[in-house]
Amino acid sequence: MDITFLGTASAYPTPTRGVSCTVFRTDSVCWLFDCGEGSQTQLMRSQLKASKIYKIFISHLHGDHVFGLPGLLCTISQNKRRNKPVDIYGPVGLRKLLRINLQLSRTQLEFDYTVHELQTLDHEYPADWQSWPVNHISDEDLHPNETPGTTIVPDSNNILHLFEDDEFIVTSVWTKHRIPSYGFIIEEKSRPGTLDVSILVSKGVPIGPLYGKIKSGETITLENGTVIKPEDVVGPPIKGRKVIIMGDSTDSWNLKHIGQDADVLIHEATLENSLSEKCIENGHSTPEMVAKLAKSLNVKQLILTHFSQRYKPLSCQLKEGDDSVQTLLNEAEAILGTGSVICAEDFMVYNVARNK
Repeated sequence: MDITFLGTASAYPTPTRGVSCTVFRTDSVCWLFDCGEGSQTQLMRSQLKASKIYKIFISHLHGDHVFGLPGLLCTISQNKRRNKPVDIYGPVGLRKLLRINLQLSRTQLEFDYTVHELQTLDHEYPADWQSWPVNHISDEDLHPNETPGTTIVPDSNNILHLFEDDEFIVTSVWTKHRIPSYGFIIEEKSRPGTLDVSILVSKGVPIGPLYGKIKSGETITLENGTVIKPEDVVGPPIKGRKVIIMGDSTDSWNLKHIGQDADVLIHEATLENSLSEKCIENGHSTPEMVAKLAKSLNVKQLILTHFSQRYKPLSCQLKEGDDSVQTLLNEAEAILGTGSVICAEDFMVYNVARNK
């Protein structure tokens, strides 16, 4: 399981940073989180393949998180052999944004896509939301390659349940920003514990299919009548990994119900602590805000991203008067300790180790 950062800048791309785009990958899945302008170029510069992406998650509809999506779908469509659909998750309005872009450009794709929208509750909209009335509801005809999606509503703990498959449970939470914004929680399901082969050998179980059956949870009966239950020879389940990828946010405390003990929390830290008033006014977070959240959730590794252009990457050659993300790193580590925080850079790959 690894995470590739294709864009770590806020607002607009620069020669050293693209805007928000992150790829979560395992041996079986390749999912993209946010798709700002230029994301397909960043993807081509990486070791990743656009054709492998089958799920896309958009945190909110600001351009630095979504303007690259129509173009990316066109790039994916260059693979003529592809026939598996793409599922896209994001706020209300994403369906309309994508549909109008593709229809006005008369773009047809080589695959079908579905947009699942996350329902924002009335009290979650900013106070000035009605000062600029915009119809976010998609009342146009479906795009030729579009299949109808669902509207996902939050439960009593403000958690939106996106989907569950054999490997993962994926949920989402609303976060406070200038427009409706969401973070995504990926929970890997637990794996069966370690099989104690020595016990099976001592009981005369022949090496073969019976080993797989008992590890998968089946009780087996030998020819001599001996009954062996999984709990007798298989250790406790191995806890799956949890990865949290947040969008823009000045308040992510909705994670309190579902973010505990995450292996990785990826969260924006746009400006330093001394600029907190400006940062919060713009709907963003400081390192101190994020570090306190990570500490309360008992997160193993915090990765900061979405940096203001005033902070150069650590890998850049600094000129006199330049400031770098070291400032942000120091402020977060003052709360969490040295080594518990990473400042992401474009094309950085972070490996999420298996739990033992």
